[in-house]
Amino acid sequence: MRVEGTRTRFSQRHPLLFGVMMIILAVALFSGAMAFFRFMGWTPQGLSGLGKDKVGIVHVEGMILDSTDVVEWIRTLEEDASVKGVLLRVNSPGGAIAPSQEIYAAVKNLNQVKPVVASYGSLAASGGYYCSCPAELIYANPGSVTASIGVMAEFVTVTEALEKLGIKPEVLTTGKYKAAGTPMRELSDEQREQMQGLMQDLHDQFVDHVAEARGMDRERVAAIADGRAVTGRQALALGLVDQLGTRYDAIRKLKELAGIQGKAALLEGPEKDIPFVQQLLGTLKIDISSAMPNGWSFSYK
Repeated sequence: MRVEGTRTRFSQRHPLLFGVMMIILAVALFSGAMAFFRFMGWTPQGLSGLGKDKVGIVHVEGMILDSTDVVEWIRTLEEDASVKGVLLRVNSPGGAIAPSQEIYAAVKNLNQVKPVVASYGSLAASGGYYCSCPAELIYANPGSVTASIGVMAEFVTVTEALEKLGIKPEVLTTGKYKAAGTPMRELSDEQREQMQGLMQDLHDQFVDHVAEARGMDRERVAAIADGRAVTGRQALALGLVDQLGTRYDAIRKLKELAGIQGKAALLEGPEKDIPFVQQLLGTLKIDISSAMPNGWSFSYK
């Protein structure tokens, strides 16, 4: 008479693999559920209601090095007829010039379709201020740091260090301005003058856009466009923001401008790609948004 051995379950034979599979399944179900709730207009704040008016929220955070996600989210909210107004929540020290200008243009266009109110967190300086100034109204906390209207160029030269190592670099160009900013050669007087002229034009664009968006005399903006950072309270006195208040105050005013009565659904974006481990544990935070590209660059910061 043969006695058959007891069959062990997969979870018993491979407990670690089984655990990982269950975690992946749980995260997939959670992500799917959250996507469904966002689509239906549910928010953690409890401002829900299928079929009700919605308020869009655009987050501009960290160094502005690429505008693609923010601009696409702005256009999504612009095309959604159920979104009656948009809050631009800014917490950024600035960044690259072209992306700041692209967000500026998107905000300007959006504000012509539906009201946009900007709300500043800890920091909305330089490019962070630039991209948000076309909003209908700007709210800042008294301690928010903003303005810093100006342009900065930075690069590193390593000629002296190479000379100490007995290394003599050769840089060949087809024009005297082509190698300006290379770390292998010091700037010539002509290159420095040309670079300064380029920066001045970028600075003038910044001043022009702020004056246009804020309805201020250009001379008034130019007088404070010396790179100084100011608090929200100082910015109010200078005419750079409209009100002192919190994110909640800004949303309340936005609902008033949009004609929304009672509660509204909040649609926040753009969505960020969160690492799997961070989704699982909710504790790992990796921020590389402040990393700048090698070499030199112009930036609003």
